Amino acid sequence: MIMTNTLREKLNAGRPTIGTHYLSSDPDLPEIIGDTGLYDYGEFCAEYSAFDMQLLYHMARAGQCGNLPLMIKPDQRSQAFWAQAAIGAGFKSVLFTDVRTVEDVQLCHQAIRADMPDIGGHMGVKLRRPALTSYNPTGYLDDLQSVVFLIMIEKDVAVDQLDAILQEAKDKGVDMNQWGPADFGFSRGNPGLMFTPEIRPFEEMVIKKSIEYGVPPRMEISDVEQAKRYVQLGVRHFCIGWDRFIYQAALMNLGEGLRKVVDTL
Repeated sequence: MIMTNTLREKLNAGRPTIGTHYLSSDPDLPEIIGDTGLYDYGEFCAEYSAFDMQLLYHMARAGQCGNLPLMIKPDQRSQAFWAQAAIGAGFKSVLFTDVRTVEDVQLCHQAIRADMPDIGGHMGVKLRRPALTSYNPTGYLDDLQSVVFLIMIEKDVAVDQLDAILQEAKDKGVDMNQWGPADFGFSRGNPGLMFTPEIRPFEEMVIKKSIEYGVPPRMEISDVEQAKRYVQLGVRHFCIGWDRFIYQAALMNLGEGLRKVVDTL
Protein backbone atom coordinates (compact mmCIF):
# COMPACT_ATOMS: atom_id res chain seq x y z
CA MET A 1 0.00 0.00 0.00
CA ILE A 2 1.34 3.43 -0.95
CA MET A 3 1.05 5.90 1.94
CA THR A 4 -0.48 9.24 0.99
CA ASN A 5 2.06 12.03 1.19
CA THR A 6 0.16 14.35 3.51
CA LEU A 7 3.10 16.79 3.54
CA ARG A 8 2.73 17.17 -0.22
CA GLU A 9 -1.01 17.74 0.21
CA LYS A 10 -0.40 20.54 2.72
CA LEU A 11 2.14 22.22 0.46
CA ASN A 12 -0.15 21.98 -2.55
CA ALA A 13 -2.92 23.57 -0.48
CA GLY A 14 -0.64 26.47 0.46
CA ARG A 15 -0.74 25.65 4.17
CA PRO A 16 2.12 26.18 6.66
CA THR A 17 4.01 23.12 7.90
CA ILE A 18 5.99 22.09 10.95
CA GLY A 19 8.38 19.22 11.44
CA THR A 20 10.91 18.06 13.99
CA HIS A 21 14.38 16.55 13.62
CA TYR A 22 15.66 13.27 14.94
CA LEU A 23 19.23 12.00 14.87
CA SER A 24 18.72 8.63 16.58
CA SER A 25 18.39 5.65 14.26
CA ASP A 26 15.83 4.06 16.61
CA PRO A 27 12.54 3.56 14.67
CA ASP A 28 10.67 4.35 17.88
CA LEU A 29 11.38 8.02 17.24
CA PRO A 30 9.18 8.47 14.14
CA GLU A 31 6.47 6.43 15.86
CA ILE A 32 6.57 8.69 18.93
CA ILE A 33 6.55 11.83 16.77
CA GLY A 34 3.62 10.54 14.73
CA ASP A 35 1.65 9.59 17.83
CA THR A 36 1.59 13.23 18.98
CA GLY A 37 -0.48 14.18 15.96
CA LEU A 38 1.20 17.61 15.99
CA TYR A 39 3.82 17.36 13.26
CA ASP A 40 3.53 17.28 9.48
CA TYR A 41 6.73 15.24 9.09
CA GLY A 42 9.78 13.93 10.90
CA GLU A 43 13.22 14.75 9.52
CA PHE A 44 15.85 12.04 9.91
CA CYS A 45 19.20 13.85 9.96
CA ALA A 46 21.11 11.01 8.31
CA GLU A 47 24.04 13.32 7.63
CA TYR A 48 24.84 13.22 11.35
CA SER A 49 23.76 9.68 12.19
CA ALA A 50 24.78 6.03 11.89
CA PHE A 51 22.30 3.82 10.04
CA ASP A 52 21.81 1.24 7.31
CA MET A 53 19.25 0.62 4.60
CA GLN A 54 17.21 -1.82 6.66
CA LEU A 55 16.77 0.81 9.39
CA LEU A 56 15.31 3.19 6.81
CA TYR A 57 12.63 0.58 6.07
CA HIS A 58 11.83 0.20 9.77
CA MET A 59 11.65 3.98 10.21
CA ALA A 60 9.30 4.37 7.26
CA ARG A 61 7.01 1.62 8.55
CA ALA A 62 6.97 3.22 12.01
CA GLY A 63 6.12 6.60 10.50
CA GLN A 64 3.39 5.04 8.40
CA CYS A 65 1.74 3.68 11.57
CA GLY A 66 1.24 7.25 12.77
CA ASN A 67 0.59 8.69 9.30
CA LEU A 68 3.82 10.66 9.61
CA PRO A 69 5.69 11.32 6.35
CA LEU A 70 9.44 11.12 6.81
CA MET A 71 12.17 13.34 5.36
CA ILE A 72 15.80 12.32 4.98
CA LYS A 73 18.77 14.67 5.04
CA PRO A 74 21.66 12.70 3.47
CA ASP A 75 25.32 13.62 3.33
CA GLN A 76 26.17 15.27 0.01
CA ARG A 77 28.87 12.77 -0.98
CA SER A 78 26.40 9.89 -1.13
CA GLN A 79 23.19 11.85 -1.54
CA ALA A 80 21.85 10.18 -4.68
CA PHE A 81 22.26 6.65 -3.28
CA TRP A 82 20.68 7.38 0.09
CA ALA A 83 17.94 9.60 -1.33
CA GLN A 84 16.85 6.78 -3.63
CA ALA A 85 17.20 4.20 -0.86
CA ALA A 86 15.03 6.29 1.47
CA ILE A 87 12.36 6.83 -1.17
CA GLY A 88 12.40 3.10 -1.84
CA ALA A 89 11.89 2.48 1.88
CA GLY A 90 8.88 4.80 1.96
CA PHE A 91 10.29 8.22 2.86
CA LYS A 92 8.30 11.09 1.36
CA SER A 93 10.78 13.95 1.29
CA VAL A 94 14.48 14.66 0.71
CA LEU A 95 16.51 17.62 1.97
CA PHE A 96 19.72 18.06 -0.05
CA THR A 97 22.62 19.80 1.67
CA ASP A 98 25.59 21.92 0.58
CA VAL A 99 24.18 23.31 -2.67
CA ARG A 100 26.84 25.55 -4.17
CA THR A 101 25.94 25.89 -7.85
CA VAL A 102 23.14 25.61 -10.39
CA GLU A 103 24.60 22.25 -11.38
CA ASP A 104 24.15 20.98 -7.82
CA VAL A 105 20.43 21.73 -8.05
CA GLN A 106 20.29 19.74 -11.28
CA LEU A 107 22.02 16.75 -9.68
CA CYS A 108 19.58 16.79 -6.77
CA HIS A 109 16.66 16.86 -9.19
CA GLN A 110 18.07 13.95 -11.17
CA ALA A 111 18.51 11.87 -8.01
CA ILE A 112 14.82 11.80 -7.06
CA ARG A 113 12.76 12.54 -10.15
CA ALA A 114 11.56 10.04 -12.75
CA ASP A 115 13.72 9.03 -15.70
CA MET A 116 11.20 10.22 -18.28
CA PRO A 117 11.71 12.56 -21.26
CA ASP A 118 9.43 15.29 -19.94
CA ILE A 119 10.80 15.13 -16.38
CA GLY A 120 14.54 14.67 -16.83
CA GLY A 121 15.33 12.72 -13.69
CA HIS A 122 17.47 9.60 -13.30
CA MET A 123 15.12 7.60 -11.05
CA GLY A 124 13.92 4.42 -12.67
CA VAL A 125 11.53 1.74 -11.45
CA LYS A 126 12.64 0.41 -8.06
CA LEU A 127 10.87 -2.70 -6.82
CA ARG A 128 10.98 -1.58 -3.23
CA ARG A 129 8.19 -0.79 -0.75
CA PRO A 130 6.11 1.66 -2.87
CA ALA A 131 5.91 -0.95 -5.65
CA LEU A 132 5.62 -4.19 -3.70
CA THR A 133 1.85 -4.57 -3.24
CA SER A 134 1.23 -4.47 -6.97
CA TYR A 135 3.19 -2.61 -9.57
CA ASN A 136 0.96 0.09 -10.98
CA PRO A 137 3.09 2.30 -13.26
CA THR A 138 0.83 5.33 -12.89
CA GLY A 139 0.56 4.98 -9.12
CA TYR A 140 4.31 4.47 -8.77
CA LEU A 141 5.02 7.57 -10.86
CA ASP A 142 2.52 9.68 -8.92
CA ASP A 143 4.09 8.58 -5.64
CA LEU A 144 7.58 9.39 -6.92
CA GLN A 145 6.55 12.81 -8.18
CA SER A 146 4.88 13.59 -4.86
CA VAL A 147 8.22 13.34 -3.01
CA VAL A 148 8.89 16.74 -1.46
CA PHE A 149 12.13 18.28 -2.72
CA LEU A 150 14.21 20.64 -0.53
CA ILE A 151 17.64 22.19 -0.89
CA MET A 152 19.91 24.04 1.55
CA ILE A 153 21.54 27.39 0.87
CA GLU A 154 24.40 27.33 3.37
CA LYS A 155 27.58 28.23 1.52
CA ASP A 156 29.11 31.64 0.85
CA VAL A 157 29.54 30.76 -2.83
CA ALA A 158 25.85 29.84 -3.08
CA VAL A 159 24.77 33.19 -1.65
CA ASP A 160 27.02 34.89 -4.21
CA GLN A 161 24.98 33.31 -7.03
CA LEU A 162 21.69 33.12 -5.19
CA ASP A 163 19.51 34.41 -8.03
CA ALA A 164 20.74 31.82 -10.51
CA ILE A 165 20.37 28.99 -7.98
CA LEU A 166 16.86 30.02 -6.96
CA GLN A 167 15.80 30.37 -10.60
CA GLU A 168 17.04 26.85 -11.29
CA ALA A 169 15.35 25.63 -8.12
CA LYS A 170 12.06 27.12 -9.29
CA ASP A 171 12.48 25.56 -12.75
CA LYS A 172 13.27 22.14 -11.24
CA GLY A 173 10.30 22.19 -8.87
CA VAL A 174 12.13 22.62 -5.56
CA ASP A 175 9.44 22.82 -2.87
CA MET A 176 11.38 24.54 -0.08
CA ASN A 177 14.71 26.20 0.54
CA GLN A 178 16.45 25.82 3.90
CA TRP A 179 18.90 28.44 5.17
CA GLY A 180 21.99 26.99 6.88
CA PRO A 181 23.70 29.58 9.11
CA ALA A 182 26.28 27.23 10.67
CA ASP A 183 27.86 26.09 7.39
CA PHE A 184 27.54 29.61 5.98
CA GLY A 185 29.75 30.93 8.77
CA PHE A 186 32.22 28.08 8.24
CA SER A 187 32.41 28.76 4.51
CA ARG A 188 33.30 32.40 5.24
CA GLY A 189 36.01 31.40 7.71
CA ASN A 190 33.96 32.54 10.71
CA PRO A 191 32.51 29.53 12.58
CA GLY A 192 30.80 31.73 15.19
CA LEU A 193 29.03 33.97 12.68
CA MET A 194 25.64 32.31 13.20
CA PHE A 195 25.56 33.58 16.79
CA THR A 196 26.12 37.24 15.86
CA PRO A 197 23.85 39.98 14.47
CA GLU A 198 26.12 40.18 11.41
CA ILE A 199 24.49 37.07 9.93
CA ARG A 200 21.01 38.58 9.78
CA PRO A 201 21.41 40.56 6.51
CA PHE A 202 22.46 37.35 4.71
CA GLU A 203 19.67 35.33 6.30
CA GLU A 204 17.01 37.93 5.51
CA MET A 205 18.24 38.25 1.92
CA VAL A 206 17.94 34.49 1.39
CA ILE A 207 14.42 34.49 2.87
CA LYS A 208 13.32 37.48 0.80
CA LYS A 209 14.72 36.18 -2.48
CA SER A 210 13.36 32.67 -1.87
CA ILE A 211 9.88 34.15 -1.54
CA GLU A 212 10.38 36.28 -4.64
CA TYR A 213 11.36 33.25 -6.72
CA GLY A 214 8.48 31.15 -5.39
CA VAL A 215 10.71 28.69 -3.52
CA PRO A 216 9.27 28.92 0.01
CA PRO A 217 11.87 29.27 2.77
CA ARG A 218 11.93 26.84 5.68
CA MET A 219 13.66 27.72 8.94
CA GLU A 220 15.18 25.45 11.58
CA ILE A 221 14.50 26.72 15.10
CA SER A 222 15.10 25.44 18.62
CA ASP A 223 12.25 27.20 20.43
CA VAL A 224 8.82 28.61 19.63
CA GLU A 225 9.75 32.25 20.30
CA GLN A 226 12.21 32.19 17.41
CA ALA A 227 9.38 31.56 14.97
CA LYS A 228 7.75 34.94 15.57
CA ARG A 229 10.46 36.98 13.85
CA TYR A 230 10.54 34.63 10.87
CA VAL A 231 6.77 34.74 10.48
CA GLN A 232 7.09 38.52 10.17
CA LEU A 233 9.65 37.95 7.39
CA GLY A 234 7.18 35.75 5.49
CA VAL A 235 8.33 32.28 6.55
CA ARG A 236 5.55 29.68 6.78
CA HIS A 237 7.51 26.46 7.18
CA PHE A 238 9.48 25.41 10.26
CA CYS A 239 11.38 22.45 11.68
CA ILE A 240 11.77 22.68 15.44
CA GLY A 241 13.96 20.79 17.89
CA TRP A 242 16.40 17.86 17.73
CA ASP A 243 15.78 14.68 19.71
CA ARG A 244 19.27 14.70 21.25
CA PHE A 245 18.89 18.21 22.65
CA ILE A 246 15.26 17.68 23.71
CA TYR A 247 16.32 14.58 25.63
CA GLN A 248 19.30 16.37 27.16
CA ALA A 249 17.15 19.33 28.27
CA ALA A 250 14.56 17.03 29.82
CA LEU A 251 17.27 15.08 31.68
CA MET A 252 18.79 18.32 32.95
CA ASN A 253 15.42 19.54 34.20
CA LEU A 254 14.60 16.26 35.96
CA GLY A 255 18.09 15.77 37.37
CA GLU A 256 18.46 19.32 38.67
CA GLY A 257 15.02 19.19 40.28
CA LEU A 258 15.61 15.89 42.01
CA ARG A 259 19.17 16.87 42.99
CA LYS A 260 17.76 19.85 44.93
CA VAL A 261 15.52 17.45 46.86
CA VAL A 262 18.09 14.79 47.72
CA ASP A 263 20.85 17.29 48.52
CA THR A 264 18.76 18.49 51.47
CA LEU A 265 18.69 15.00 53.03
